Amino acid sequence: MLYLLRMLLLGLHFLLVGLVGLVIGLCRPFNPDNSRLYARLYSVPAAWLMRIKVKAEVGPLHDQPPGCVIVANHQSNFDLFIIGQVVPQRTVAIGKKSLGWIPLFGQLFWLGGNVLIDRNNAYQARKAMQVTTGILRDDTSIWIFPEGTRNPGEQLAPFKKGAFHMAIDAGVPIVPVCVSRYAKRLGLNSWRQRTVIIRSLPPIETAGLSKQDVPALIEQCRTQMQQCLDRMETELPHA
Repeated sequence: MLYLLRMLLLGLHFLLVGLVGLVIGLCRPFNPDNSRLYARLYSVPAAWLMRIKVKAEVGPLHDQPPGCVIVANHQSNFDLFIIGQVVPQRTVAIGKKSLGWIPLFGQLFWLGGNVLIDRNNAYQARKAMQVTTGILRDDTSIWIFPEGTRNPGEQLAPFKKGAFHMAIDAGVPIVPVCVSRYAKRLGLNSWRQRTVIIRSLPPIETAGLSKQDVPALIEQCRTQMQQCLDRMETELPHA
């Protein structure tokens, strides 16, 4: 019963934020800070409804000036309700084109200046990725999930190269963000509070790197994030 009630309230919340956000987006379309505002509107009430306490340890992320590539692990469709609390100023995201068809949310995603990519169209995907270089040079950060799909498992999936090519092309740092493994512990049918840690790691500089450095850069970033996730696993109760 609690699960059904909670899902109903989350659904109503999702629609309400969509309506409010649509008004904001129409008043200031494509403002690079729209996404941060939308993320807060979605996440703070939703985390309370799900009884999730977000422990944010994101000093390196918020200390980094806008104009970086933020890479994070992607666990579930609930990520927005959790990660949204730490999205920094002037940050947009990269998402698959199908997100644009979700009622209200798709329109907000577009009005937030986020980048939609058609993964089935190689030409359009490359063209959209080229746009990101201009975004980064305009003192706006880009948030991306390098695994490319949801992964609730213990081991990070192989990273796709796009985020790292973007960072090198624009000469901007990469900031890894790790979200503790929560997807299998949500307990939406329980009122017990659960803690999720979000921890950002020090920026990885890309100045002076070339495309030949991408594999090593990916390995460095993935290794650091995997180690961070493993450490956080020991810091949280498993019950």
